[in-house]
Amino acid sequence: MSFINYLSTVAVPIVILIIIAYGVVEKIKVFDTFIDGVKEGIQIVIGIFPTLMGLFLAITLLRESGVLDLVVNLLTPVTNLFNIPKEIMPLAILRPISGSASMAVATDIMSQYGTDTIIGLITSTLMGSTETTLYTIAIYTGIVKIKKIRFVLIAALIGDFVGMIASVGIWRFLS
Repeated sequence: MSFINYLSTVAVPIVILIIIAYGVVEKIKVFDTFIDGVKEGIQIVIGIFPTLMGLFLAITLLRESGVLDLVVNLLTPVTNLFNIPKEIMPLAILRPISGSASMAVATDIMSQYGTDTIIGLITSTLMGSTETTLYTIAIYTGIVKIKKIRFVLIAALIGDFVGMIASVGIWRFLS
């Protein structure tokens, strides 16, 4: 076993021991504090659960109803104009909404076209250069009860768009 593997194996237990030792030295009831944290965590999960269910339902409806394919077909003239492969458009549309849905789409794309093809390279770069914007904003703003997210949403979606264009542009340039 290499040193790195050993270090990664013992890292979590060491951190737990450090926390317990700190609690003992500072006379903090570590277990009670842990239980209070768990209770707070459960309240957060209960608070964001409806948002998560709504996102999961919307993603499932988009994929299963054919609306996603319809949107891709409607965008094809624009994507052709900018030399953006039609094959990555389902990923570009779903990536801001859901990480798991976009991972499934990316896996499908790479299985179909290969990882070393231009489509596969654009797909992997797109996955790394964009964010699950709507999911992230919904979770973080939902936790702290922020209602006005217009400017955050616009800025984040612009960032995702730039990531998509850069992913395509870089691999078109390098190929």
